[in-house]
Amino acid sequence: MTEPIETERLLALAASGDLPALAQLFERYRGRLEQMVYLRLDRRLRGRFDPADVLQEAYLEMTRRFPEYAADPALPFYLWLRTLTGQKMIDQHRRHLGAKMRDVGMEVSLHRGEWPHASSASLAEMLLGRLTPASRAAIRAETRRRVQEALNSMAPIDREVLVLRHFEMLSNEETARVLGLKTSAASNRHLRALKRLKEILAESPSLAEGFGGV
Repeated sequence: MTEPIETERLLALAASGDLPALAQLFERYRGRLEQMVYLRLDRRLRGRFDPADVLQEAYLEMTRRFPEYAADPALPFYLWLRTLTGQKMIDQHRRHLGAKMRDVGMEVSLHRGEWPHASSASLAEMLLGRLTPASRAAIRAETRRRVQEALNSMAPIDREVLVLRHFEMLSNEETARVLGLKTSAASNRHLRALKRLKEILAESPSLAEGFGGV
């Protein structure tokens, strides 16, 4: 996948030893990385440490390992950076939860490693924040329950496709690469998962319609 022109320019500068360019690269993707961490952070850890700590550790790891990446960029830069951030997030889970980490069976294997999955609670919270007024608390609570049930009823990999496409804003090609799928298979899974979720949420037409535009 071709990198955006500005990213390519900054990568070239960073490869020549320009540290400010490397810092700019990280800032270009900070928002997306923050969203990824928020979605996948175990809810038991909220309040126990600042998710910004994960990004700080990822930034330091990026500066340490960038020469290695620049010499052999096997992944598009953002996917490489996302991988580093995910690894630091796993470290935080292990540090704070230890044996209480989620069972491996509840996680989706990404980049040949186990990543914390995006919880249905976090997804429902983010989705409802976009589609329903905060003042309608009773309606939000009931809708949140149904959204979580809908998400939990889906196959983990199909739910993961929705997370990557709609919440992490990855392209179909990036999603396919992250999940180790062919691009056509990733596209088919996305369409099937989106259709399935809309069917489950058909009792709330405005919510089902809104998800298609997330």
